[in-house]
This record gives sequence, structure tokens and C-alpha cells, in this order.
Amino acid sequence: MRPDRDPWTVLVPVKRLEQAKTRLGLDDRTRVRLALAMVEDTVRAALAADAVAEVVVITSDHTAERVLAGAGARVIEDRPDAGLNPALAYGASAVPAGSVAALSGDLPALRADQLDDALNRAAVHASAVVSDIDGTGTTLLTGRTVADFTPAFGPGSRAQHLASGAVDLTDEAAPALRNDVDTTAALDAALVLGVGPRTAAVLNDLASSRGGRR
Repeated sequence: MRPDRDPWTVLVPVKRLEQAKTRLGLDDRTRVRLALAMVEDTVRAALAADAVAEVVVITSDHTAERVLAGAGARVIEDRPDAGLNPALAYGASAVPAGSVAALSGDLPALRADQLDDALNRAAVHASAVVSDIDGTGTTLLTGRTVADFTPAFGPGSRAQHLASGAVDLTDEAAPALRNDVDTTAALDAALVLGVGPRTAAVLNDLASSRGGRR
């Protein structure tokens, strides 16, 4: 981390696991295990980034709370319990000072150096955004201060963040930072990029149960 720049607090919102990743077409047990594994790999990558001082997870899921706190994140309860943007605003209110970034929790191929690169690029802007692979959503939103952090996640969020003044860093971002996993096609793409160990373990178990077919 460059000494002339504030360290980053990375906010990762996590919905209740039983509601997560319903588009992947998996049985409930595997789906919940995979959702948790992906967010743990994402959080551990963020924690390993030199530019990151702290990862704050906002969730009301007790299993996610236990696992992600064990990984080293600070976990706060999603008291608004009113969706993604209220959760992020509430998480940002728990950050006393410094730069803030919202990171999608389903980036299982993300590496620490890739997040460092994006955050270092973002540090010279009041706000910056990285789009998902479809080009319409958002996987990373940054604010140089909490006041600069204005999350507007949801359909068309990239355009909304750009309209609010965020600088687009999508073209410079690593593919793994853009590849959030909501569909089987995105999961296949993450496998090509190389997923983290916890995601890999769940997928290996799934392949074994299917006789070697993912």
C-alpha cells in the first residue's frame, strides 16, 4: 500500500445463504455450500490485498457470520435488512474514516494482486466503478471518502454509478474481478480463470457425486 494514500475498507454484503445463487440449478445443500465457499474465497482474497486495511461483511446469516469472522473479516449485522444498498450504506456508516469499496461477494477467482491493482487505480478518483462481465452491473464501487461512496446497485447499476460521477475502470480490471457468479456460464468462466480453494473443494465434491461430471 502506498504510504500517501488512505487504506481501504472493503464492504462485502452477504444475503441469507438459503436465498443465494438460485439460478445455478443446484440442490439446496450444494447451492448454500457453494455460495458460502465463493464469498469466503472472495473475502480471503480481499484480506490478503496490500491496499486493504479491513474487510467488513454485512450479513444477517449466522453461518456466514461465523465462517467469515473466522477468516478475519469484521462482521456486522445487516440491521436495515432491506436489500443491498441499505446494507452497504449501513456498513459504510461503521467506517470511521478513509477510503471505502463495495465488493461483490461472488468473485471466486479473484486474487489479492488483482484487487490491489484496481484499488490503486481507484485511489486517484473520488469514486470509481468496475462493471460485471455483462457490462451492466457492478462488482466494485469505490469512494475515496465515505461521503464519496454512493451505492446504487441493482439493474443497470454501472450506468447509475457513472451518472453519479464514478470513473469507469472496467477496461483496466482483471477478468476475475468482473466475473461474478450467478449463472452456470459464469461459474464455468470462473473455473477457467481458476477458483479459490474453498470453491474448488465444493465443486470437486459435486463432480464426485455426479461421477466426475460438473
